[in-house]
Amino acid sequence: MKTIVKSRLAELLQTMAQDFRVLVPVKSEAISQFVPWQEGLTVNLEGNTVLPPKDIFFPQTEKMYKFKVKGSSVDIEEFAEDVQKQVIFGIRSCDMQSIDCLDKVFLTKGYEDQFYKTKREKTLLVALSCTKPQDTCFCESMGLNPQEAPGADVQGYDLGDALGFVAKTPEGEELLAKYGSLFTEVNAVPQKVEGFNLKADVAGIPEKLAKMFDHPIWGEVSQKCLGCGACAYLCPTCHCFDISGTVKGDQGYKFRCWDCCMFSEYTRMAGGHNPRPSKKERVRNRFLHKLYYFKDRYGQLLCTGCGRCIAKCPVGMDITAIIEKIKEAEV
Repeated sequence: MKTIVKSRLAELLQTMAQDFRVLVPVKSEAISQFVPWQEGLTVNLEGNTVLPPKDIFFPQTEKMYKFKVKGSSVDIEEFAEDVQKQVIFGIRSCDMQSIDCLDKVFLTKGYEDQFYKTKREKTLLVALSCTKPQDTCFCESMGLNPQEAPGADVQGYDLGDALGFVAKTPEGEELLAKYGSLFTEVNAVPQKVEGFNLKADVAGIPEKLAKMFDHPIWGEVSQKCLGCGACAYLCPTCHCFDISGTVKGDQGYKFRCWDCCMFSEYTRMAGGHNPRPSKKERVRNRFLHKLYYFKDRYGQLLCTGCGRCIAKCPVGMDITAIIEKIKEAEV
């Protein structure tokens, strides 16, 4: 295993930053997120980030194309993106799984989103194993291994005073070889993962939810939801967006921005009809999408067990408790 002592991590990142845009987890006051590396930053190696890394591929606001009216015709031009090769360093297994979910949404089923694809193709992923799950983590229950991230180019391990790295793809091999002089080859064993406090039994849940669209459980679990949308914005797999435009005179541009299925305006149609008029329908849609619809369409759940929605919900809604309610419900 290639290793580097943690005291030399900044040297490694600084060297990588000469060739790539390097994004690292950094904590600033109460918020931690992935930001571009620059000298002097302290990389947060303890726990996962509060904000997920999805905005690296799917920005919160993104210009799509501009237009100009010329008489009876319209010239349309996409915004050209100058995307630099980039490395996401320190991404956890749950967030790696979320990227796999987003890949399926934006790159499969007959349509490729070029905005997403361009960034995704220029990104190398260096995962970091977890050794101490946070109180709200339950990725293991969702079938993930916190020490082996699915789809990573390089898997990193916390070895205590050092970090160890193992290439998982040819691109990962090339990346480690490029900075080989900074590593020491050691026969190291990754630290064991401490037990998870939180668990969820999802066996049979999608199949059961297929029969629960009109079940009274949705009226019950939606009662305390505030509809604030914090769960969706912090979720690494949520990907609802809206397209808006700005027009000045005979020209303007269109842009997309994150939206949230927990907001009533999200499904409001021209003329005022709304197929999800109350919290009950919106909460139902959220959990059916996470635990049934996405599995039906893509073959996997849309929850990775990162626990962000549990940690930050202002009224303590807990998806693992709702899974348990579904498990116990009579149908």
